[in-house]
Amino acid sequence: MTEKRAWIHVIPESEAEGELANYYKQEWDEEKQGVDNILAVHSLNPPTLRAHADLYHSVMHAKSPLSRSEREMIAVVVSVINKCQY
Repeated sequence: MTEKRAWIHVIPESEAEGELANYYKQEWDEEKQGVDNILAVHSLNPPTLRAHADLYHSVMHAKSPLSRSEREMIAVVVSVINKCQY
């Protein structure tokens, strides 16, 4: 399967500097050997990358009556309904 990349111009990890490079380091995915595309599309405006990542971490990792598995299941169902491969 060919990896799909965003049509939005992104700054690759290898070219990131300053604040963006720091955010990329924080969001590096060892399994994927890179930063998720959903975050990289924010590379031209690093504060939005940080806000998106903060929201994700709050929704998926903060204290909640829902288990992590339940949260992941909700995300998968919503993605399927929206025909989103993410």
